[in-house]
Amino acid sequence: MNKNILITTTENVAGREVAVVLGLVKGSTVRTRHVGSDIMAGLRSLIGGEVKGYVIALNDARTEATGRMLVEAEAMGADAILCTRYTTSQVMAGAAEILAYGTAVKFR
Repeated sequence: MNKNILITTTENVAGREVAVVLGLVKGSTVRTRHVGSDIMAGLRSLIGGEVKGYVIALNDARTEATGRMLVEAEAMGADAILCTRYTTSQVMAGAAEILAYGTAVKFR
């Protein structure tokens, strides 16, 4: 994976000019809940606080989706991915998709 591809949520990068818009790049993963995390979430709902199992699972899912987006951008020869966004949706009971997407570009 190319570590030199810039990922940003902005439309522009200071000091850089976009020469070519290559198009949409995306990466996704579908994750299911873990029974242990569900039990801890149930307990946390009684006393409050962070559900660390879910935090770890969602961070891992975002990292995987981002990596897949980077693979698409690299295949296109991109220098950067602008306007990067993340979204999630439930695809079935207990499973959610994490989607990372943005615009692949080449700089002058």
